[in-house]
Amino acid sequence: MTSTRIVLDGGPEFKHGRVRPADDGYEKVKILLGSGYEHFVHNGEFLELDGENLPVFQWSERTKIAE
Repeated sequence: MTSTRIVLDGGPEFKHGRVRPADDGYEKVKILLGSGYEHFVHNGEFLELDGENLPVFQWSERTKIAE
């Protein structure tokens, strides 16, 4: 599987910013933050940044890590 950069929109602030690498081909991503996961969904939106068309993933929910 190849990797691409994505843009995260909404949800909490991230230490390393809102542009990050992710595996290609997924409509959903989840990112570990503190004691839970932040979930993001791609709804077809793209943003041109540094000459690249990056998919924008919208924040959808937070879930806690199962104990």
